[in-house]
Amino acid sequence: MTLFLRLAWRNVWRQRRRTFLIAIGMGVTMALLVFYDGLIGGFEQAIYGNAIQLLGGNIQVHAPGYAEKFGKKPLLPLNDPDAVVRAAESHADVVIASKRIVTGGLITNREGAFAVSIIGVETDKEIKITPVAENISSGRYLNADDGDLIVIGQGLATAMEIQVGDRITMVGSSTHEQTRQRTMTIVGIYDVGVPSVEKTTIYMSLKEAQDLFGLEGQVTEVVISLKQIGQEPPVMDLINASAPGYEVESWVTSIPDLKKTMDMKTGVMGVMGVFLLGIAAIGILNLLMMAVFERTREIGIIGALGLKPRQITFLFLLEGILIGVMGAVFGAVLGTLINGILGIYGLSYAQFANLTEYTALISGSIYPQLVPLKVLEHALTVAVIAALAALYPAMEASRREPAEALHYV
Repeated sequence: MTLFLRLAWRNVWRQRRRTFLIAIGMGVTMALLVFYDGLIGGFEQAIYGNAIQLLGGNIQVHAPGYAEKFGKKPLLPLNDPDAVVRAAESHADVVIASKRIVTGGLITNREGAFAVSIIGVETDKEIKITPVAENISSGRYLNADDGDLIVIGQGLATAMEIQVGDRITMVGSSTHEQTRQRTMTIVGIYDVGVPSVEKTTIYMSLKEAQDLFGLEGQVTEVVISLKQIGQEPPVMDLINASAPGYEVESWVTSIPDLKKTMDMKTGVMGVMGVFLLGIAAIGILNLLMMAVFERTREIGIIGALGLKPRQITFLFLLEGILIGVMGAVFGAVLGTLINGILGIYGLSYAQFANLTEYTALISGSIYPQLVPLKVLEHALTVAVIAALAALYPAMEASRREPAEALHYV
């Protein structure tokens, strides 16, 4: 084996320029894939991370039976929600565990009635993580002791032709299906650039929601926010172990459309990666095919000296693998370096913030994230593709008859 490696290594460097070009080509391709993975990771945190916080947090905890009536937003009080909060906040990846009341209702004025989700929040906690608090375009965010005050979205404010200081009628149902009606004053308007959310979601203080819906001292869910998406499973396991008896779900199941979008992105990335590496593999195929024809006499000599066809195949295969490994190492270093630098300084994306609804959630810069496992996966893929590209030339070399090859000019 050592002898074959030495021979393959020597042969690789016979045409230094050509070897460098192919290895660098594969390396640059891999570096682009590593960079793209990091960029997508940054997008996920900047867009999907904010979208998840806006739409309900990384993890939601409800009372048993909630999932069966999910569409109706039932007011099912949680038994001992503080135990859930303590369990969640004991995990290092948890940023905030916040108690909420979530239900459906209507708000009305002279422009008509609009169906909305009414969310009562722990303002002192959620102000630290919610995109709503960061994007108040008029007025202010809620305080913990606010009474009949609400924060609404810009989309709803436009549709109802209202502004900060105006009063509207809000209608909802209590735990006993009794209709509750109250006149509320708009204290703030948020603009997150996602009209579908702005038109259908309003916020009030948790204390006011408890009073309005007859849930004194109670809540209907605990929302858990994490440092990064993808950290949900261990936190969910901890909650189920430390505070059993609740329905615990992550955004993956509660926001299936978002998960579907991310999976589609991953699939497109996989196809593009194979396509790019396939182009680089053609370079290796060309290099080794030329090597076979240039070294026909040499193949004849080593065949005459006793090397069997399978050994000649193995020798040329090793050459392709070595070029692939060089390209993988170069690509891993270059891709990691690019992601590392941009992970510190960021990549400005402000000019593209208005392309789609969810890109509006990007505050300014994208910070690519290095995923070591992805780097290793790409490196192995490069090596495998290099080996596959080298297989045909290696088999061609092994088919040369020594007597015929020795007379090749």
